[in-house]
Parts: sequence; C-alpha cells; structure tokens
Amino acid sequence: MPHAERGMAVGLFGGSFNPPHAGHALVAEIALRRLGIDQLWWMVTPGNPLKNHGELAPLAQRIAWSEKCALDPRIKVTAFEARHHIRFTADTLTLVKKRNRGVDFVWIMGADSLRDFHRWERWKEIAATFPIAVIDRPGSTLSFLSSKMAKTFDHARVDEADAPLLARMPAPAWTFIHGPRSSLSSTAIRNAPKTPE
Repeated sequence: MPHAERGMAVGLFGGSFNPPHAGHALVAEIALRRLGIDQLWWMVTPGNPLKNHGELAPLAQRIAWSEKCALDPRIKVTAFEARHHIRFTADTLTLVKKRNRGVDFVWIMGADSLRDFHRWERWKEIAATFPIAVIDRPGSTLSFLSSKMAKTFDHARVDEADAPLLARMPAPAWTFIHGPRSSLSSTAIRNAPKTPE
C-alpha cells in the first residue's frame, strides 16, 4: 500500500486495467486536477468479480503497463489487494481506512461503472465509506441520472463546483465531473484485430 501522510487527500482509482489506456490516464488526470487531491492510488485489481477472467493478462503485466501509462508523479501504481487476497471493493476500502488514520480518501470511478454500481458487492457500504467522484466517460453522461446508485444517493449529491471539497466531506457524498472524454476502452483494445509483426 502506498504511503500517505496524515492530512493528505488521496484518490482511489481501481480497475482491472486490462490493458490500461489513455482513457484511464485521462480519468486520473481529471481527478487530480478537479478534486485537488495530493495523491492518486492507481489500484490494479487481481480481477473484477463481475468480469470474465479468461482474457485477463497476468497481474505483473498489468502493473507494468499501468506504470507506463500513469506518468504524473502523484500517481502511485499499486496492487496491494492481491497481497491481502481482497476481491471486493468494500473490503479494500475497509482496509485502506483502517491503515490510514488521518488521511481523507475519495473513490474515483468512470461514469461507465456507475450503471452497474448497484451490482457491486455491498455497494451501499462502499458509498457510505468514502465520498465518490464519478468522472464522465463517452456514452455514459446520462447514466448518472438514471442509475440505481444516483437515485438511491440523490440526497448526497454534491455540486460539481464543490469537487475540490469532496475528499474532506463525510460519506455518503458524491459528484459527477464533466470534462474531456476518451472513447478508448480496454475491451475494444483487446478485441482489435492483431497486426502481424
């Protein structure tokens, strides 16, 4: 787990990153800029329980790819979930909170994840642990209005203008951040025809 000093604000950005791409880097860059956080932990997961693992590249490979993609020194690429045998985000957040007293965290996710967020294990517990920043993704701009998470936690929605305060707010609190969007997706990259060397 990366080191964070007491009083810091840290973003948690988790995913399979299979492979990571410029769209992921853009989400991280927007989060750093708009949330005013000190660090962003780019958490390479052992594997998403909701996804097929048949095409999952080895963890070490995905870490190496992520390190090439995440160029800002404030971004810390980590895979501590594998070491702790964690499968679910709710358990990750519990561990992070326990190990980092005095650090303020915000969960960062692309808007494309918001549509299925209610399918995540203990999703309401996740929303009640740390504030959440949802970063715009192509084709997902309106999902924050119709998703089960958005409707359930409508009372906890924070104006986008207050995004720099989000990490310091008690959960549940969430905001939707508009910004430049990348149409890249890991699935499309994996499924693209391979060109001969």
